[in-house]
Amino acid sequence: MNNVTPFPRPADSGDHAIDARAVNSAASRALYKKREQIYPKLVHGRFRTVKWGAMAVLLAIYYITPWIRWDRGIGRPDQAVLVDFEGRRFFFFFIELWPQEVYYITGLLIVAALGIFLSSALFGRVWCGYACPQTVWTDLYLYVERLFEGDRNARMRLDKAPMSLNKAARKIGKHVGWLYIAAATGGAWVFYFGDAPTLAHDIFTGQASLVVYLFIGLLTFTTYALAGTMREQVCTYMCPWPRIQAAMTDADALSVTYRGYRGEPRGPHKKNATWEGRGDCIDCNQCVAACPQGIDIRDGDQLECINCALCIDACDDIMEKVGRPTGLIAYDSYANIGRRTTGEATHLRLIRPRTILYGVLMAIVGALMLYGLANRATLDLNVIRDRSPPFVRLADGSIRNDYELKIINMAPETRSVTVAVSGLEGVHFVANSHAVQADGRIIAEAEGDRVANVRVHVAVPAGTPQGSHPLRFEIVDAESGERAGSASAFLAGASQ
Repeated sequence: MNNVTPFPRPADSGDHAIDARAVNSAASRALYKKREQIYPKLVHGRFRTVKWGAMAVLLAIYYITPWIRWDRGIGRPDQAVLVDFEGRRFFFFFIELWPQEVYYITGLLIVAALGIFLSSALFGRVWCGYACPQTVWTDLYLYVERLFEGDRNARMRLDKAPMSLNKAARKIGKHVGWLYIAAATGGAWVFYFGDAPTLAHDIFTGQASLVVYLFIGLLTFTTYALAGTMREQVCTYMCPWPRIQAAMTDADALSVTYRGYRGEPRGPHKKNATWEGRGDCIDCNQCVAACPQGIDIRDGDQLECINCALCIDACDDIMEKVGRPTGLIAYDSYANIGRRTTGEATHLRLIRPRTILYGVLMAIVGALMLYGLANRATLDLNVIRDRSPPFVRLADGSIRNDYELKIINMAPETRSVTVAVSGLEGVHFVANSHAVQADGRIIAEAEGDRVANVRVHVAVPAGTPQGSHPLRFEIVDAESGERAGSASAFLAGASQ
C-alpha cells in the first residue's frame, strides 16, 4: 500500500505550518503583481494623425449633439437627439420612437454589434484602437498629462523626483484638468435626457434635481477613474472584447503585426555597419515605449494589444533614421506572413465567408429597420378588459363587459377616430359618454402625441353561449384612413 499521508500529522504542526504560510504568501505575491505605471511616448506619424482626428470627431459628436436644435412644432421638444423619459419617447432628428417601438433600438444594437464583428474580421481590433470610449478619453487624458508633466522621460523623472512646489503644481494641474473633463463628460451625458439649455441653466444655478447631480457625479468619477488611473487595466481585465475577438478573426484578418521574418535576428546596430546576417530590428524598444498598453508587439499577438498602430509610427521613424525600409511593424495578416516565408505571392482576402455573412446580416437587419421606419404606423390601440366585475347581466337578459381603450396617437395633431367592435354575433356598444352612431360605431378624439383613454361598454344579446369569446376592436382615422386593431375577449357568464 501507499504509505504517503494525505494530511500533515499533528506532530508536523509548528515550524512546518509556518513554512506553508510563507510559501502561500510568496505565491500570492507572485500571483497578484502590483501595477507598473506605463508612460506612453508621444509619436508622430500617419496612424497618430488618424487617432487625433478620430478623437476630435468623436468627442465633438458627444459634446455637441445635445445642443443641436430640431424644430418639431409647438408643444414638442426641439432637441435633435433626446431620450424623453417624461414623455416616454426617443427623438433622433426626424425619427420619433415610442416605448412599444423599442425593437428599433434592438435592431440598431444588432447592426452595431455586427459592424464591430465585420470590422474585426477585416482589420482586427480597429474599434478598440480608434473608436472605443476608453481609448478616446484615455488619449485625451494623456494629452492633458503631457501638457503639465511633459513626454515620457520627463514624466518618469518627475515621478521619481522628491516632492516640490513645481511637482505639486504640475500634479495638481493635471488632476484638475482631468476632473474638469470628467465633469464635462458627465454633464454632457445628462443633456441627452433633458432640454440641454434649460438643464445647463438649472445645473449651474443649483436648481437641478438631486438625480441630475447624482448622475453627473457618478459619471465624473467613472470617467476620471477609468481614463485617468486605470487605463490599460480596463482593456486587459475589465473589457470582455479581447476575449471574444478571437472568434471574430482568422488568419486573413489584418492586425498590427511584427514581421519577424524580416526583423530577426535583432540587435543593436552601429552606423556604417553592415546589415548582412542580421535583421532590421535594432532592438531600440521604441515600439514598447509608444505602446499605451506597455506591451512588446514583437512577442506576437497578445490580449492587451488594442491595434492602435502607434508602434508602427514609432518603428517607421526609426527605420527611416537607420536607412531601412519602413513596415517592419505593419497592418498585415498572418496568412500573408506565412506566404512570404515560403516565397508565395501575398494578397488580401477581404471578401471571405465570415465577412460576407456579417455584411449580409447587417444589410438584412438594416433593410428591415428602414422598411419599418418607412411604413411606420402613427396610430395604435391597446385594449384592457375590466375584471371586476367580469360581466354584468342587464335587465333585458343581455350581458355587458366593460373595456378601456388606449388609443395611441403618435402624430403631432389631434385626430378623430371611429371605434368598431366585431367577432361575436350581436355584439354592440352600449351608449355612455360616447354616443353610438347609426352604423354602430362610436367616435373618439385623440390629442397629438398623447394616449387617449376611452372607456366603452360592450353588450351581447341574451342567449349568447356562456364562456369566453374572442373579440376585436378596430379604430380608423376619419381623415387619413389609417387604422389599428387589437384583440380581446368577451366573458358571457360562467364557463360551462
